[in-house]
Amino acid sequence: MGELRIMLVLGTSSGGVGRHVRMLAGGLVRQGHQVVVAGPAGTEDRFGFTAAGARFQPVPISDRPHPLRDLRAGTTIRGVAAGPRPGVPGAGADVVHAHGVRAGALAGLALTGTRVPLVVTLHNALTAGGAVGAVYGVLERVVARRASAVLAVSPDLGERMSALGAKDVADAVVPAPAPAGPRRTPEAVRAELGAGDRPVLLTIARLAQQKGLETLLDVAAGFPGGPLFVVAGGGPLRAELGERIDRDGLPVRLLGDRDDVPDLLAAAHAVLVPSRWEGQPLSVHEALRAGRPVVATAVGGIPAMVGDAGLLVPYGDVAAMRTAVARVLDDPGLARSLAEAAVRRAGELPDEEQALSAALAVYRRCAGGRPRPGRADETGR
Repeated sequence: MGELRIMLVLGTSSGGVGRHVRMLAGGLVRQGHQVVVAGPAGTEDRFGFTAAGARFQPVPISDRPHPLRDLRAGTTIRGVAAGPRPGVPGAGADVVHAHGVRAGALAGLALTGTRVPLVVTLHNALTAGGAVGAVYGVLERVVARRASAVLAVSPDLGERMSALGAKDVADAVVPAPAPAGPRRTPEAVRAELGAGDRPVLLTIARLAQQKGLETLLDVAAGFPGGPLFVVAGGGPLRAELGERIDRDGLPVRLLGDRDDVPDLLAAAHAVLVPSRWEGQPLSVHEALRAGRPVVATAVGGIPAMVGDAGLLVPYGDVAAMRTAVARVLDDPGLARSLAEAAVRRAGELPDEEQALSAALAVYRRCAGGRPRPGRADETGR
């Protein structure tokens, strides 16, 4: 099987998932495959799939279930993937690759009764309970039952999908984009931050429940007059976090969304990741490539990513994270050793070509031997 027709499906994204789909779309097009990306209109505006050579199909997939929008989304996914249809150039897919449990479940239901295989990459785990957790559990079961293959970004996600009955579960390969160098000197960045002679401890995270930032504030409270904790990223918890920082006089600055992460990394003494759960976070890739020691929670895919290039602690263990931070700050030899290990580990992580090869191997395995939609009509047989 040579050229493939591939449909990539994603929901609302402002970060890693969208960048990953953009990388796949561009790489697959460069290799001669036909690619259509289906997702909310805002994802095309943010990530530029058409600029990568793919065709873009707006599909209203939001974060939360919405019966009418979900019905429209499913109808569109089915129509584009199962084609061909008169007047719709390039309709029909040899394989659909959905990203995230919402997009995966919608695609799975939409493709019911068709012969189009479905691959689903699970990029995140649920860290909330209640009604949201119950709905998420239902969506997971739909993915496990409908997907031809499930790719998981961490071992725990893979184990869960196997337990739910998924037929084919493998590790997802999610590389970081090629790194950009800093544009300013560390001294200039430190001056902007008002750090003075204090060490800078950087966290790159959306200000959301999954990221465990309340733990970060607890850790910072144990270093009065010591290092400056800075958080690059925006999100719904900004007001709540900012109120506590001001009330308790914590040595923490919320920087909002930044486009100068390489500059911040160059100025940082270490990178802190206090998350409840992570898969293969871009922030950790970036920290390793920049040669920065990592202090992180031992959750999801982080231990496999970091290896010996960081200090890992249990999620929510404030005392353990404070101790790890103090070790990096107080022991220059340890900090230097971790920085050198970070550069080595970054060189061992998969790159974009490996990610493309891995994805194509799954596509061909799932689509092998399946006639393309309309193949008989096209050949006259």
